[in-house]
Amino acid sequence: MKQSKFLLLLLGAAMTFFLISCGSGEEKKSSESTSTDTAAAATTTTTEPAPVNTVITRPQNMVVVRHKVANFAKWMAAYDAHDSARLADGLHSYVISRGEQKDSNIVQVAMKADDLAKAKAFVKDPGLKKAMQKGGVVGAPMIKFYTMVFQDTAVIDSKLRAASIFKVKDWATWQKAFDSTRALKTDNGLMPRAYGYDPDDNHNVVIVSAILDTAKAHAYWNSDMLKQRRAAGGVVGKPERFEYTIVKLY
Repeated sequence: MKQSKFLLLLLGAAMTFFLISCGSGEEKKSSESTSTDTAAAATTTTTEPAPVNTVITRPQNMVVVRHKVANFAKWMAAYDAHDSARLADGLHSYVISRGEQKDSNIVQVAMKADDLAKAKAFVKDPGLKKAMQKGGVVGAPMIKFYTMVFQDTAVIDSKLRAASIFKVKDWATWQKAFDSTRALKTDNGLMPRAYGYDPDDNHNVVIVSAILDTAKAHAYWNSDMLKQRRAAGGVVGKPERFEYTIVKLY
């Protein structure tokens, strides 16, 4: 009898030890699993990428040529064929555009220039005149040189642009006034994309804007608010404006 009781007690102790051991193992596994999940979650946590700065303020010399052509496709072929001559003088094609309102056969070419002296010699070269004649250029071209000190290179949907050319009393005064109100132009259907001045005379200024809303942009250009801003910036006279569509971006 005593032996039976002893066996029962021994069996009970063994079962108790077994149950405790199993429970301890499950707790250990659960703890390990929780630690692993926490570590994995910490490893896979992602952070928001830093915003990319698309604004360039490093001065960039450019040449802008505008003229009318008899046939755009023919002109484009002649322009591409003359690329080696441009590159030899440090000129790099940047943007090809066509007039938006009056005549789509008015073409505007913007090129980046490595050396302004070479660029000025290039536009006077008889070879350029022959290339233009071959491409069907009609009339005398308008050729301007600019040093752009602000460029926003962010990709946007609108291909419509407006180039405004005008004179100012003082470049620094105008730039300060323009920069202080630049963000407000988006509310009026425009987004400034670039601006700069004539390297030989910084009283001659150019602004390139993307047209986001044509109706708002035209209303803004004719508004008293813009007239007041021009006066505050020392703008002389009424700007010359050319609206166009980008057809090729290099």
